[in-house]
Amino acid sequence: MSTLSFQTTYGEVQPLDWLCLAPHPDDAEIGAGGTLIRLARSGRAVGILELSRGEKGTQGTPEERAAECVAAARIMGLAWRGQQGLRDGELADTPAAAHALAATLRAVRPRVLVVPHHLDRHPDHFGTYQLARRAVHLSALAKAEVAGEPWRVGRVLLYQGNADIRANVLVDVGAVMEPWEAAIRAHTSQFSGGYVSETVTPEIIERRRGRLTYWGTLLRVQYAEPFEAEDPLLLDPLGL
Repeated sequence: MSTLSFQTTYGEVQPLDWLCLAPHPDDAEIGAGGTLIRLARSGRAVGILELSRGEKGTQGTPEERAAECVAAARIMGLAWRGQQGLRDGELADTPAAAHALAATLRAVRPRVLVVPHHLDRHPDHFGTYQLARRAVHLSALAKAEVAGEPWRVGRVLLYQGNADIRANVLVDVGAVMEPWEAAIRAHTSQFSGGYVSETVTPEIIERRRGRLTYWGTLLRVQYAEPFEAEDPLLLDPLGL
């Protein structure tokens, strides 16, 4: 049977309303940070789980990036943040990784799980998507050789990385743009200095704000964060 292999980096292990999976430190803030902040400010128990320490990144050491994650967690008002400890650059749907992640899901029991979109161009991002699908399945199986009591995630949403998505869920994040920006800037090692990659750049705020503005135009609000639900969402027409 798999054992608990994650580490708590901020807060206490507890049942979570929302959990966001981040292949590397800072991915959750960039892709879903506004929504996570809105939820936390509304009293929801919100968490982030980094699957790797980002140890192969060009900038920043694992120790620096861990400290940045704690700083961002405080800004966002997270209830919990954890580190799965998988290898950066090798995130994929393997039996060992899936069982380890399933055990973490059973420990923090999220109602909603937010994961990177499978169309993202980064191998670790679409690898996380595939890994999460199997872990969600294993977490719910009573006979799976996974530590902890079975837990069924109620809803999975996909967040946007570096590729276009067909968003069918949009969240108004206009009221939390200031803490959203501060949470991203807490990752100083990644977003100061020169251009390294498409996402590791001092222009990250400007680029992401442009995307949020685009999605906001579809809702007639200033900024909106996009997600894709693979399963239909039940809508109460009386709420329209």
